[in-house]
Amino acid sequence: MKEALREREERYLMNTYKRAGVEFVRGEGALLFDSEGRQYLDFLGGISVASVGHCRPEVVDAVSRQAGKLMHVSNLFYTAPMVDLAERLSESSLGGPVFFCNSGTEANECAIKIARKAARRRGVEHPGIITFDGDFHGRTYGSLSATPRLNQNTDFAPMLPGFTSVPFDDAEALTAATGPETAAVMLEVIQGEAGVFPVSDEVLLTARELCDRYGALLVFDEVQTGVGRTGSLWAYQQGPVRPDLITVAKGLGGGVAIGACIGTPESGAVLEPGDHGSTFAAGPVASKSALAVLDLVDSPDNLRRIRELGDHLSRGLDGLDGVEEVRGRGLMIGVGFEAGIDASRLCSDLLDDGLVVNAPRPDTLRLLPPFVLTEEQADLGIGKVASALAGVQAK
Repeated sequence: MKEALREREERYLMNTYKRAGVEFVRGEGALLFDSEGRQYLDFLGGISVASVGHCRPEVVDAVSRQAGKLMHVSNLFYTAPMVDLAERLSESSLGGPVFFCNSGTEANECAIKIARKAARRRGVEHPGIITFDGDFHGRTYGSLSATPRLNQNTDFAPMLPGFTSVPFDDAEALTAATGPETAAVMLEVIQGEAGVFPVSDEVLLTARELCDRYGALLVFDEVQTGVGRTGSLWAYQQGPVRPDLITVAKGLGGGVAIGACIGTPESGAVLEPGDHGSTFAAGPVASKSALAVLDLVDSPDNLRRIRELGDHLSRGLDGLDGVEEVRGRGLMIGVGFEAGIDASRLCSDLLDDGLVVNAPRPDTLRLLPPFVLTEEQADLGIGKVASALAGVQAK
């Protein structure tokens, strides 16, 4: 059956993903089940999407109820779930208007538009946007142009002009690159696809000061870090500065596609009717799903538990033979290995042993488990990583 599915996938899907040889058919909490009845412990969460757990009953109920009443209506009309969600996001963060979309890359496209238009308003002829090496902002052309690792692919050239990257977490380089023509400094508070690397407080403070000096916008890409992942609702809340825009997606919908760009009262007022839009954005079903997720995540007890469980998991992993360092915050963890240990091979071995992880770089595993992970499941995962490390070191 699995081989037949693979053959059909190769025939009917564009070859844009290298898929592992597992067909998942069911999920429950922090567990996944494949077509052969095997159980897996999920330490990836759909790449930070299933943050409240697979098929969380409260989310399933919210989606089912709304789907039975109204699934979609044009954004040319009012729907209460959309407005309720906008209010919830605004009041929990920057206090300004929200633009809804369907993904993180779309949220970043909105932020890029806002930054460029705001710069034009203050007389900037060639608005520039600065990002860090290693940042990942998406794959549509604006966000792709802002993603240094991917925008060098000449097959897709030319990229949009006006984007400059500087060395990661380098305050001096950031200062040198920023000036009157800068429309925005755009960064991930913790780089995800690069291997889980937090930006230092020093650089965040420098970025804020530079944006204030030149009138640019400070944009935080919280697509992966937002909605509780780091142990606060937004990662910036654990840092020293407030941005002018934050972008969010992934964990917001609990598995339903939704994204948002959230502004301050000033930055959120830049776009006007006709400047931007999205057919499916913040439909009633997606909005209800996101509201259910926020109800589950946004409480002091739950956010504290995420921090405590993340600390427990990090401590356990940090003590394993072959682990060089553990990076991250909350339940966003990068495990860096000593030279000679192949993270991709570990990832494959762990999948065979029933643990789902991801290797974003040759020396690193990325862990993004659902928040419903128990301490016992965390310990089980640590044990599986230890066994896999012992196996590769013995060969």
